Amino acid sequence: MGKASRDKGKRYEREIANWLKDQGFDARRTAQYCGNTGDASDVVGLPGIHIECKAVEQARLHDWIRQAEHDSEGTGNVPAIFWKQSRMPQLVIMKRDDFMKLYKGELKNDDI
Repeated sequence: MGKASRDKGKRYEREIANWLKDQGFDARRTAQYCGNTGDASDVVGLPGIHIECKAVEQARLHDWIRQAEHDSEGTGNVPAIFWKQSRMPQLVIMKRDDFMKLYKGELKNDDI
């Protein structure tokens, strides 16, 4: 990945963290070193949710979900992909069963 792509990703992570702050959450972008921070979310502060941010044109949804599942393993957090594509509405992508857990309030996270 080139520097311009990394910078674009960092900007989007900051955008999501700031948006979550505007929504009343204590969110921040994580400092990632080789993808391993202990909590490998791109952004933390949304209780019960493991956030991966993607600012790319081409979707690789299943690859992204697999990455988020791997990175959130053992945390009890639900993986969610925040995706930004040029000139399109931003999306949040998650597995159907995880969506239903969230909708029904069945997340098992003490922080919620």
